[in-house]
Amino acid sequence: MHIALGTGCPETGSQKHSAIHWDMICDLRQGGEVRVDGVLFARDGEFQI
Repeated sequence: MHIALGTGCPETGSQKHSAIHWDMICDLRQGGEVRVDGVLFARDGEFQI
């Protein structure tokens, strides 16, 4: 899973500007789950939808 906060990459057309840009990555391939509004979206690195 990847989450980025702050200024977007200009190569993607982003026009967001901020004093920071942080990329946060969490490896969810073994034992991880992502739920969106209580619905299982991904498990062990595989999309479930």
